[in-house]
Amino acid sequence: MTASNPLHDESTTAHLDSTAHLMNRISSQLASQLSLVSLDGRRHPEAPALVVVAHGSRDPRALSTVRALLDQVRALRPGLPVHLGHIELNEPLLPDTLASLGDREAILVPLLLSRGYHIKRDIPEMAAESRVRARVAGALGPHPLLVEALYARLVEAGWRTGMDEPTRRESAVILAAAGSRDPESKLDTSHTAHLLANRLGVPVVPAYATTSAPTVPDALRALAARGRTRVAIASYFTAPGRFATESAQTAPWMASAPLGTHPAMARLLLHRYDQTLTAPATTAPELASA
Repeated sequence: MTASNPLHDESTTAHLDSTAHLMNRISSQLASQLSLVSLDGRRHPEAPALVVVAHGSRDPRALSTVRALLDQVRALRPGLPVHLGHIELNEPLLPDTLASLGDREAILVPLLLSRGYHIKRDIPEMAAESRVRARVAGALGPHPLLVEALYARLVEAGWRTGMDEPTRRESAVILAAAGSRDPESKLDTSHTAHLLANRLGVPVVPAYATTSAPTVPDALRALAARGRTRVAIASYFTAPGRFATESAQTAPWMASAPLGTHPAMARLLLHRYDQTLTAPATTAPELASA
């Protein structure tokens, strides 16, 4: 009997995986193109463009992260026009992106985790000033896909999925978010914290980098007073930046990375797009978040 060659086997497997991936991409692209044509040969109306609306950041890592996330969205939905627009700080700015679309139909999906002023005022006002026939989706959160991404990021940072009971009684998580003066934003973050607590089996306390209370240091002190000394920081930010960095630096135990390009984020952007596409035109953005 001749022993198999592990290197040869791994090379063959890698080649087969690569070929399968290529064939899947070709099939998806072909299906996308065929979906534009009816049985009688006439083209269906073009799908509305997806415009992902990011906040913008002075941290260059944020822009590269968002662009990589949009590449994931394009890979999941070949043929769908996907564009990026920023509220501030980075180009392209949202008004410029909308101007480039002329008068076509578009669905604007905020890359924002909770309701607030940007979703209720800024984005709709920018859309109204353009020629685009726009609909604005709701915030990304709360949603189980965000909890999936948060959980995965914590595990990557070292969270133990099989804690013994004494360790569990000492452990907790702070859900570190940017914060907003809008009370509905705080409700959304608290809802996400509740969903994550159910997943982890330990207390999860929402805390904020700006404007809202409690701050992350305040939450740490409150948990320590309750005997919760093993505290992880769950970074509830879409991309790296100042607030994510400052929150992580307070961690007494571990801190997870921002949600970034976790696959659940791309799926959630498309979910919000599909949800808005099929929703009644009168649905308010802040209500389309289930």
